[in-house]
Amino acid sequence: MSGHTENEITIAAPLDLVWDMTNDLENWPQLFSEYAAVEVMKREGQKTTFRLTMHPDDNGKVWSWVSERTTDRQGLNVRARRVEPGPFQHMDIRWEYSEVPGGTRMHWRQDFAMRPDAPVDDAWMTDNINRNSRVQLELIRDKIEQRDRERRSAAVPAN
Repeated sequence: MSGHTENEITIAAPLDLVWDMTNDLENWPQLFSEYAAVEVMKREGQKTTFRLTMHPDDNGKVWSWVSERTTDRQGLNVRARRVEPGPFQHMDIRWEYSEVPGGTRMHWRQDFAMRPDAPVDDAWMTDNINRNSRVQLELIRDKIEQRDRERRSAAVPAN
């Protein structure tokens, strides 16, 4: 068995702003509530290798792993995978962006499998990812929409 999740949100902001903010890895700790730090290790063209470190969990454990992320601006998608999968046998993520009435739709697809010796199984992790993705997507939406409002108000000339 393996896990699969799909979550999406529409952000009332231009595609360029959504793309730029969600692909600015160094600022992910300000965009996501779960990440304490991002360390970019290597950039090769559109591929970035980086370490993500989460805030301590309820038991005080700090989770960290290395991922690769390849952006395709023309195709409006990003492919990512964990290089250090930790409790996962594999974790593959695809972000897709599209312009829709009212803004930009951002869609996350995650395919994974937990290792047999992991503390949780695929079903538990699927539920956990779905719950957390909704929280993170709403946070991201709110922050990008706020930035868009600030940019638009700054562009309006004073009378």
